[in-house]
Amino acid sequence: MININSCLQEIFGAAIQAAYPDLENPPLVVTPSQQPKFGDYQCNSAMGITQILLKTKEQKVSPREIAEKISKNIPANECIEKIEIAGPGFINVHLRKDFVSKQLSSLLMNGVQPPAVGKRKKVVVDFSSPNIAKEMHVGHLRSTIIGESMCRLFEFAGYDVLRLNHLGDWGTQFGMLIAHLQDKFPDYLTVSPPIGDLQAFYKESKRRFDTEEEFKKRAYQCVVLLQSKNPEFIKAWELICDVSRKEFQKIYNCLDITLIERGESFYHEMMKDIVKEFEDKGFVQVDDGRKIVFVPGFPVPLTIMKSDGGYTYDTSDLAALKHRLCEEKADILIYVVDSGQSVHLQTVFAAGQMIGWYDPKVTRVAHAAFGVVLGEDKKKFKTRSGDTVRLIDLLEEGLKRAMDKLRDKERDKVLTAEELKAAQTSVAFGCIKYADLSHNRLNDYVFSFDKMLDDRGNTAAYLLYAFTRIRAIARLASIDEQMLRKAAREEVLILDHEKEWKLGKCILRFPEILQKILDDLLLHTLCDYLYELATTFTEFYDNCYCVEKDRQSGQIVKVNMWRLLLCEATATIMAKGFDILGIKPVQRM
Repeated sequence: MININSCLQEIFGAAIQAAYPDLENPPLVVTPSQQPKFGDYQCNSAMGITQILLKTKEQKVSPREIAEKISKNIPANECIEKIEIAGPGFINVHLRKDFVSKQLSSLLMNGVQPPAVGKRKKVVVDFSSPNIAKEMHVGHLRSTIIGESMCRLFEFAGYDVLRLNHLGDWGTQFGMLIAHLQDKFPDYLTVSPPIGDLQAFYKESKRRFDTEEEFKKRAYQCVVLLQSKNPEFIKAWELICDVSRKEFQKIYNCLDITLIERGESFYHEMMKDIVKEFEDKGFVQVDDGRKIVFVPGFPVPLTIMKSDGGYTYDTSDLAALKHRLCEEKADILIYVVDSGQSVHLQTVFAAGQMIGWYDPKVTRVAHAAFGVVLGEDKKKFKTRSGDTVRLIDLLEEGLKRAMDKLRDKERDKVLTAEELKAAQTSVAFGCIKYADLSHNRLNDYVFSFDKMLDDRGNTAAYLLYAFTRIRAIARLASIDEQMLRKAAREEVLILDHEKEWKLGKCILRFPEILQKILDDLLLHTLCDYLYELATTFTEFYDNCYCVEKDRQSGQIVKVNMWRLLLCEATATIMAKGFDILGIKPVQRM
C-alpha cells in the first residue's frame, strides 16, 4: 500500500526546494483535512517558512505569497487533482478519483501490504516480565498487551522482532523460597513437590523470613549456594521456576501472547564483566563499600555492586542492555515498562551511552511507559479485600461477562455451541485488550467491564459486531470470495457519491496511521482509526445501496459490485488492524 501522506510530503518537499533552494530544513507539514470543503489533505508549511525568512533573511513575505510560490513549483504527479490556497496560506489538496480508485483495487487484489521499510532492521521488545513465585496481576496486563501489539506492528512492517520476557527469576528472594522448600518437602530432589499454590508458598516463606532469625540466616546461605551454582540448589530453583512458568503460560495462551523467556539469571555470568568495564573506564566510585556509577544529568547513582559483593537490578539491567545492543545487535530497543521505572531506565540508557555501547543517533532505545490500571472508584485497581487483582481471575470474569452479554442478546439461540464459544473468547479477550490499547498508554485508565463490553461507542464489542456485519453483506447476497476476486480485477471502483469518496480515502489512510505509531509507539491511534473507519462505513452503508431488493418479495434485483468491493476493502483493513491489536474476530456473532 502507498502511504499517501508520505507521497504528498515528497511532492511538497520538492516544490519547497524548487521555490526556496536556499532554505535549510524547511518545515514540511501535511495533514488530512478535517472538513471536505478544505479538500482531502492540507499543506501548512507556508506559515513556518514566513517565520524562517523573517528570522534568517529579514525578509517580510506573507504566507499566502509563499503558498502561491510553492503551488507553482509542484512537480508532475499521479495523485493530485487540484490545489487551492485558502485563508492566510493553507494549501488545500484535492486527490484524483482515479488514483484513489486504483489504490483500492490494488489493495483488493494484493491484500494489505505494508509500505517498504528499506533495510530489514532488528527490533528487541522487552515486555510482560513478571516475577517468579508471584502471580501475574493486573499491573502485568498492560505491559503484556501493549508489548504484544507493538511486536505485531513491527513484524507486519517487515522488521526482524525479538520478543523478550525479562523474568524476575534471580535474586535474594530465592534464598527464603529454597529454605522453605527444604523444610516442607525434604525429598524434593527425588519426588516432585506438589506446590499447587505458589502464591501461598511465597507468603509462608516470607512470613518465616520476617519472624524466624534462624530461618533468615539459612535463607542467606541458600542464596550464596545458589549463586555458586550448587547442583542441589539449582534443582530447587528450577522446580520453583517451572511451577511459575506453567501459571504464566496459561495466561499467555488465553491472550495469544508469544515470548522468549530470558530472565535476569540469563545475564548473571555477564555481571562481573560489566563491573570491570565500568571500573576500567574510570566511572566507578566506592561509597561505604558499594560500587556506584554517577551518570551526568541524573541525581541518583547506579549501584553496580553491593558492599557484600552481590549484584543489583542496576547491574542486571546494564548487562541486559549491553547484550541486546552488542550481541543481539538491535537497531531499535523498546522497553514496555510502567512509568514508575522511568528515571531508573533513563539512567541505565544514559550509562550505556556514556560507556559507548550505542549512539542514540544510530540506535533507538526507547522506554514505552504506561500508567496504572484504576478501579471504577479511580483508585488503584484492587479486590474488595484490598489485594491486587489476579490476572487469571480477571480473565475468567471477562469470559463469564461476555457469555452473559451474548445470552442477553439471545445469540445462544442462533449460534452453534462451537460458534458461541468462539464469540465468547473473541469478545472477552478482545474487549480487555482493546480497552487497554484504546487509551493513550501514558495515562492511567479505569478498568470497567460494563464499559468495555458495551456495543456502542469506541469498544471492541462495537467493532467486532460491525466487522461481522460487513463480512455478512456479500454472503447474504450470495457473492463468494472468487466472485469478489474476479470483480476486483475487472470492476472500476466508482467513487461518485460523497460517502463512497469519504470511505475510500479513509481506507487508504491505514499506512500513514501505522507509520505514525512506528514513530511514537502510541497504539491508541490505531484504535481511533478503526473506530473512525467503522463509523465512516456505517454512513456509507446507510446512504448507498450495496444490494437492492424488491420491496414486496424481498428478492435481490441488483448487486452494486463496486460497493461490495468497498465493503470488502473496509473489512480487509479492519481484519489487519484487529490482527495488530491481537484481537480475533469471528465470522458469526
